[in-house]
Order: sequence, then C-alpha cells, then structure tokens
Amino acid sequence: MADEVQVKAEVGGVAADRLRSLIERIERLEEEKKGIQGDIRDIFAEAKSAGFDIKAMRTILKLRKMNAADRDEQEVVVETYRKALDF
Repeated sequence: MADEVQVKAEVGGVAADRLRSLIERIERLEEEKKGIQGDIRDIFAEAKSAGFDIKAMRTILKLRKMNAADRDEQEVVVETYRKALDF
C-alpha cells in the first residue's frame, strides 16, 4: 500500500507534491516581488518630484552594489573609452 501511495505522488519520476510546493512558493515570492517593485517605483517617483535625477540615482545604486575593485576597474575602462573617443 505504501508503494502505491508513493507511485501516486510520483508522475514520470517527479515527486508531484514537492514540485507543486516549490511552484507555489515561487508564485508567492513573485507576488511579493511585484509589490516591492511597486514600492520602489513609488520611491523613484517621490525622488523625481523632489527634484532628484532618477538616472543618476540608478547609476549610484548600481555602483553601490559593486565592490570597490570592480568599481575602480569600471571607472578605468570608462575613462579609457572616453580618451579613445576624445570625449
């Protein structure tokens, strides 16, 4: 009988209950992510209405995610390209 229950829970070698659980967890997190993304948009709108440059803020956020060595390397590459383009 126990083997029969296990066979029902597995379809094509896939544990259906485990798969369903994982999919449902991902779906819940996707919903939470939508809410958080909405909150972030609201903060950017607030910053824009206060006169801040959103593009510059996004650049700062991107740079802050990088470690110092990667940031320095990025700056060197950009400066090299600027010189190459006489910009």
